[in-house]
Amino acid sequence: MRKPIDDLVVYGNKNVRDGKKTSPFGSSAVNQIKITPANSNTRILSGAQSFSYGQSGFASQLKPGVAGGTAGGPMNLGLNSERLRHQMVTRLKQKGITDTRVLAAMQAVPRHIFVDQGLASRAYEDAALPIGFSQTISQPWIISRMLSIVCEDRNPRKVMEIGTGCGYQAAVMAHLFPAVYSIERIKGLYDMAREHLRDLRLVSKVSLTFGDGMLGLPSYAPFDAIVIAAAGMEIPGVLLSQLSVGGRLIAPEGTSNQRLVLIERTGQDSWDRTELEAVRFVPLRSGIQS
Repeated sequence: MRKPIDDLVVYGNKNVRDGKKTSPFGSSAVNQIKITPANSNTRILSGAQSFSYGQSGFASQLKPGVAGGTAGGPMNLGLNSERLRHQMVTRLKQKGITDTRVLAAMQAVPRHIFVDQGLASRAYEDAALPIGFSQTISQPWIISRMLSIVCEDRNPRKVMEIGTGCGYQAAVMAHLFPAVYSIERIKGLYDMAREHLRDLRLVSKVSLTFGDGMLGLPSYAPFDAIVIAAAGMEIPGVLLSQLSVGGRLIAPEGTSNQRLVLIERTGQDSWDRTELEAVRFVPLRSGIQS
């Protein structure tokens, strides 16, 4: 059972200690947002670090092909990716991911097409990898962890992603949810994601927007779930307001010391907040970058 850390309550972007302060979303009183720790010792590794288990046999499976060039080239990975994804999914199960819907979605998406060819041999490691523009593709475990949390005991239908990146997580989400909306603020990544989704014939399943993710998509709200793929000092209140009642938002929060945070909207003017494990993400920024 989770126990409260203290009586701190959070209203959108403001921390206060009076449970009857006015909400930034309206004039009615806001119920207390409860802050609770999670019983978890899992830590997300940063940069190019990866978990050591299951990797010893990985390199030996990537052998030079006749026409594929070096080990792990596109042709070799294309031929072996289903088996390698299966091994990746097996490792996710070993790390505690049990939602069969999420595991099936992770199995369905070829991660190697979302990274540079020079990194293709590492595509199925449990590691974050660079995708350009000082951004990364998140490690498989954290993607499956975040999606499992928003799917637990429910079946979200309309979901928003903040930070499309190269499009990998959006592709996984397209196999989970009937309607996916994703926002990317960096034009080069937006174009990259659109191309990847087109290659996988998923453009009709993902509504991709070039814009400021911190503003969300109010014209399409409310959303059953919101997944944020970058860490800010605090979660923007405008995004909390775009959750449907009963909806869940999952996001990293903090700067040098980040934690995964789950917020569930429990009423028109009330949200519950749960702090989960330590993580490391790229920073959440406002505006767009052409």
